Amino acid sequence: MPRSAYGSTGFLKHLSGLVALAGLLITPVACHNGGPPETGDDSQAVAETTLEVTNQWFADMDIYVVHSGQRLRLGLATGNATTDFVIPRAIVNGPSIQLRFLANPVGGTHAPVSDEITVSPGDAVQLTIPPG
Repeated sequence: MPRSAYGSTGFLKHLSGLVALAGLLITPVACHNGGPPETGDDSQAVAETTLEVTNQWFADMDIYVVHSGQRLRLGLATGNATTDFVIPRAIVNGPSIQLRFLANPVGGTHAPVSDEITVSPGDAVQLTIPPG
């Protein structure tokens, strides 16, 4: 997994190995911009973990996060658009969690799944669905 420094506080994690199902590719990329912001009190403030889906295909996609064999629907990614989701803290509840993402075309029968990636609280995950 190549890592490149971006300033003094962040790095980019890029996953190689694409999954192709029914002509659809999902490429996960996770970015982390350092730890949670420090505050003057003892609160455990943690930045939101987000998923940005760029759906370059014409079909709308139901987007799910898959963890420990269970899937949770995040929402609808409209065709030919970029949609942002928040991954619930109940899913990303440790220092690093193994997740997969599933994109199910509305009205379709195939549900492409991404490779498993490591996600930490506060990461910004990017998922691209290329044109089918």
